[in-house]
Amino acid sequence: MVENRKVKIKLCGLKTSEDIAAVNEVRPDFCGFIVEYPRSFRSISRDELRRLTEKLSPGIVPVGVFVNAPLDLMTGLLEEGTIGAVQLHGQEDEACIRKLKDQTVRPVIKAFSIKTREDVLRALESPADYILLDQGEGGTGRTFDWSLVPEISRPFFLAGGLGPENLEEAVARLHPWAVDLSSSLETDRKKDPEKIRRVMEVLRGISGQ
Repeated sequence: MVENRKVKIKLCGLKTSEDIAAVNEVRPDFCGFIVEYPRSFRSISRDELRRLTEKLSPGIVPVGVFVNAPLDLMTGLLEEGTIGAVQLHGQEDEACIRKLKDQTVRPVIKAFSIKTREDVLRALESPADYILLDQGEGGTGRTFDWSLVPEISRPFFLAGGLGPENLEEAVARLHPWAVDLSSSLETDRKKDPEKIRRVMEVLRGISGQ
């Protein structure tokens, strides 16, 4: 039986005005934008980010997703209000996280690749406001071994291979504070409004929203 509580929802990897229209319709808690990371086909420039977030409905928190990005890029986008949170997906160490937290009151999320139980324990020690547990590089569509995750008291995002077919099990087993989805929302590398609607229906059904 799934615990009846609200699971926060983050839809990630948005790139286009059509993506924004789709998320505005379903109103997740967070939406993510991969900023200036050319290795990802989901990457956008800071100017594209500004144009897209201007169209976002109030109440949806835009999250900038960065991989070993310059500190001034992240703090600049936070200060101007383009994003409301930062997600770190590279090799950012604790010193970087603390420096970033010293310069903003906005949430800092640190992603961790979970291969062993030690990876989970390392994540739990992070000074970030939230941790995100993932399979590895984001958007691969693969899960990690959920049995590695003990009962966690601090709020965390669960990512990696989540979709309509396994969301109920994921929430029931791990009790994440939030779930983060990207590749399961796509058809031919583009966000699919119907898949977005379907995932949101499943998640809201799970938590009785």
